[in-house]
Amino acid sequence: MAVTATTPATRPPTATSRTGAARVTAALILLVVALAVVDITQGTAAVGAPEVWKALTGRADQADASVVIASRLPRVAAGLLVGAVLGMAGAALQSVSRNVLASPDTLAVNAGSYFALGLATVTGVSLPLLASSGIAFAGGLAAAAVVLGLSGLGTGTVRLVLAGSALTLGLTALTEGLLLLFPQQTDGLYHWNQGSIAQNGFDGVLQMLPIAVVGLVGLLLLARRIDALALGDDAARGLGVPVRATRLTAVVLAALLSTAAVTLAGPIGFVGLCAPALVRPLARRFRALTRTRGNLPVAGLTGAALVLGSDVLLRVLVPSDVAVGVPTGIVTSLVGAVFLVVMAGRTRDTAAATAPDRLHIRSRAVFLTTTAVLAVVFVGVVIAAVLLGDARLLLGDVVNWLQGRAGRTTAFVLDTRVPRVLAALFAGAALALAGTLVQAVTRNPLAEPSILGVSGGAALGAVLLVTTVPMVGSWGVAGGAFAGAAASSVLVFGLAARGGFQQNRLVLVGFGVATGAAALISLLIILTDPFNAIKALTWLSGSTYGRTLPDIVPLAAVLAVGVVVAAARRTELDLVSLDEDTPRLLGLNLGRGRLGFLVLAVLLTAAAVAAAGTIGFVGLVAPHAARALVGRQHARVVPVAVLLGAVLVCAADLVGRTVIAPAQLGAGMMTAVIGTPYFLYLLVRSRRG
Repeated sequence: MAVTATTPATRPPTATSRTGAARVTAALILLVVALAVVDITQGTAAVGAPEVWKALTGRADQADASVVIASRLPRVAAGLLVGAVLGMAGAALQSVSRNVLASPDTLAVNAGSYFALGLATVTGVSLPLLASSGIAFAGGLAAAAVVLGLSGLGTGTVRLVLAGSALTLGLTALTEGLLLLFPQQTDGLYHWNQGSIAQNGFDGVLQMLPIAVVGLVGLLLLARRIDALALGDDAARGLGVPVRATRLTAVVLAALLSTAAVTLAGPIGFVGLCAPALVRPLARRFRALTRTRGNLPVAGLTGAALVLGSDVLLRVLVPSDVAVGVPTGIVTSLVGAVFLVVMAGRTRDTAAATAPDRLHIRSRAVFLTTTAVLAVVFVGVVIAAVLLGDARLLLGDVVNWLQGRAGRTTAFVLDTRVPRVLAALFAGAALALAGTLVQAVTRNPLAEPSILGVSGGAALGAVLLVTTVPMVGSWGVAGGAFAGAAASSVLVFGLAARGGFQQNRLVLVGFGVATGAAALISLLIILTDPFNAIKALTWLSGSTYGRTLPDIVPLAAVLAVGVVVAAARRTELDLVSLDEDTPRLLGLNLGRGRLGFLVLAVLLTAAAVAAAGTIGFVGLVAPHAARALVGRQHARVVPVAVLLGAVLVCAADLVGRTVIAPAQLGAGMMTAVIGTPYFLYLLVRSRRG
């Protein structure tokens, strides 16, 4: 059915607009061809443009022809196909969701595919490429359905990014747990997940090409209905368009395109986000590109240019023998992270700042009862954590150990176990306190160190030392984590401070920084010694394995300072969390107060990451639960949140090292299992509100 409304998105394009769109398309084709030619000439072998030409015309010797035909041409073909389908998938998702940040990355499609393939891989069954594609499609589509269902349509960018990033964190943690538990069955899956266009050769391209064609043809046949959705659901229904069926079909087709790319090359990050965004300014100038039939091919060409351009840039900046081991997806993720941060600075914040929370006051009896119950639970969890593990002990063994009269075996067990328990307790308490401070300062109930990229920056700093200086001590790792957290927090909070920590800017910058940090961590792990890579992966899972008392000294010191400062400035925390005007009317220097609390939160996060690895969601769950239990006065929230955080991480560490003993799961994976559903529940509740 033809759409005849008079909005810019549906008004028939003029001849000038069509001519301009044709010129843009021609220019993009030339750019893609040029990048493809350059990419063919790059590699470890000394095969330049003359040898490539001879190989293509059948006049090269056998060695040169083999390099070109068997290696470089498949790499270029895969780059063209992957970039094109991701660009078109991103354009379709953004159109039907009416959200400029919808993409296979932000909708957790890649994370869902990664998790589904991980589950299939641990069975040990060798799957053909098409079967793997079906599994990846099911996982990616399920993840996209969850994110779109939680975020809503046309409701702004922040909810979609929050839902997508939370689900991505949870699914990635689960998949990394599978990698650690089944190292032989999942060998190579981590490297695949970084995204490389040189994995499957021409056979892979030929098998995935029909899937891509089906997805593209389906979207083109659906183009008029997708254009009608731009008018709004009511207007589209008035034009006879089945809104729900159209949206569902478009999402399925976009997921099918993404699956073709993921199966062929692994997740190539952010191409589906950047390509449509680069086309958008052109569409404002040439109306023919606002229509789906004109927009999809141009977005596909832009995506192909991004993938090939990233591959060319990698081989220009990095020596060829090193570039072979660096997946293209890491480069596109870094480019996309920078792009997202820049976009966050220019995006008008439609979500505005969150409404100030009232200081709901509960009775003193409720606070005392809650604290007493938590104290009992805390003691119980600590005792269980000390006694249980791969070797079970009795309380008498602990008493003898404290008195120096334990046997050699018992002493060894407790000498290694007690520091782990303390690391989990202190890390949980520190992350909970950091989350409390960040949520108060930003007045954003969904702010959390791992969501906002602070934990990612700390992890990057620590992994940099772990992988490059294997003999580095605990104080060195802590220093690296502090430096990384400081750098990421300056970027996140510095950019978000303009306009009063509005939700969109804060979340988008944090998501971009977290993504960039994750890409750099992957780069370090891939390029370093395999032993260091395993060590880094174990540490990133939030494991307390191998911790000693000196490792937790920095954390204990920072936590002690943090608790004292938060208790002493509890009234200031209450005022800062209210609104912009009240603190100033009472003579409080709002800027200096915010900075002080944020610096303390960064130090707490960095110390926790250095001592116990990356543990997500504790800084979200503990403050929320504390406010629900005892109200919003920080004199009560702080101690309750600290106790909750300590109990949560200690219990997660205990379960992780006992449920499948002698194998172990990191505490970070266990908290992700708990935290991801809770975070998504909060999104649902806030949407209803």
